[in-house]
Amino acid sequence: MAGSVLSHPAMALTRKRNKRRIALVGTGIRGVTFWGKKLHQEYGDVIEFVGLSDINPGRLSYALQYIGINCPTFVNFDEMMMATRPDLLIVTTVDSTHHQFIIKGLEYGVDVLTEKPLTTDEVKCQEILNAERRTGKKVIVGFNYRYGTLPTRIKELLTANEVGKITSVDFHWYLNTYHGASYFRRWHGLREMGGTLLVHKATHHFDLLNWLLNSEPEEVHAYGSLEHYGSNNPFRGVNCRNCAYTDKCKFYWDITKDQRMMDLYVKNEQYDGYIRDNCLWRHEIDIYDKMAVQIKYANNVQVSYSLATYAPYEGWRIAFNGMNGRLESWLDIPWLSQGTIRQSGLHAAEMEQSLPEALEDQHDIVVMKNWHDYKVYKVNKTRAGHGGGDKRLQDRIFRDPDMPDPLHHAAGTRDGAMSILVGIAARKSIEEKRVVRIEELTDLIPRPVKNS
Repeated sequence: MAGSVLSHPAMALTRKRNKRRIALVGTGIRGVTFWGKKLHQEYGDVIEFVGLSDINPGRLSYALQYIGINCPTFVNFDEMMMATRPDLLIVTTVDSTHHQFIIKGLEYGVDVLTEKPLTTDEVKCQEILNAERRTGKKVIVGFNYRYGTLPTRIKELLTANEVGKITSVDFHWYLNTYHGASYFRRWHGLREMGGTLLVHKATHHFDLLNWLLNSEPEEVHAYGSLEHYGSNNPFRGVNCRNCAYTDKCKFYWDITKDQRMMDLYVKNEQYDGYIRDNCLWRHEIDIYDKMAVQIKYANNVQVSYSLATYAPYEGWRIAFNGMNGRLESWLDIPWLSQGTIRQSGLHAAEMEQSLPEALEDQHDIVVMKNWHDYKVYKVNKTRAGHGGGDKRLQDRIFRDPDMPDPLHHAAGTRDGAMSILVGIAARKSIEEKRVVRIEELTDLIPRPVKNS
């Protein structure tokens, strides 16, 4: 009898393990790099991959080799979950399918870590909220920007009431003609897949606002249009590899010069038909390439936000207007920064964690109090992924999940929901030409103060 008990899989799972068992679904670039190879290299002493799943068997084979692991692979997600019984499921699939795997993971009795955005519309969002409540398991959203050195210092200054009660915010994000254009080559160019950049990309930005203001959005009014990419060009090709206009298209991208992209995507097109170097002038693109959003928070703060996708440089500017002054900062604005890295490689180098640490020594945060001179706070800069946020996020999740969190860096389902609901409300506002209230979308009621 003792032998049969010890050999039963369910009983074996109750034994104390030395490593956290990880299953990953979605082996695109984000899955195999940030949540794959990097995890295996940096946290292999505390985690182990027990299964990978993807609808594309070619990408699965490449993922094993690239990550450097040896575990079972599954085209069928349910088979993976039943066979591997993981402790944590990581979801890095196409945005519009996040909800499917999050909900199934919760129902299998597993905590889930999902890439942003949580999902792409309010119905799917409510389904995730319901599933988390029903199962008692938890969802973690991978908001790495919160953990960066610059946003963290801004949060500290705001928490210290450095410029008094905040009344309004100006926040403007600029994607350059390399990184910004890349969204329109990929599946992100279709709103049914990524929910528009108001959801896929701006979820990062809206989450930063929610976190920095320690409040939740209440009303949204937005404008947006597609005026640069998509049909807004006199010529277009099949894709960059098969195009007659490579000599005249300033956005031409030669994927054949990137061996990893060739191995991960081009060699596996035969399985699912996904083209990684699609033409960014193709007619089916239906997302916005310029966006402006007005947000009213439950604590009465007003925010003006914009997102540009074809700027000559990549960076952002933010300013907080308070009763007693103004706090502002920026990242990678050329005339305000000392950096000289080429725009063409800026985003790729950051994602690869390969930017030189000494490129710029410090960030600036300028605090101007009414009737006083301004003061510049210096913040040590790191060029590790997303201002050092990538490592700090993963350290918290995999190395020390119980570490003190006085600034509330850790993000859960409500945080993920509130960030996407701004983008979803903005999209709805553009389509319906009206102000949209957040409480229209799900059963979440915005709170004036998130963490008291």
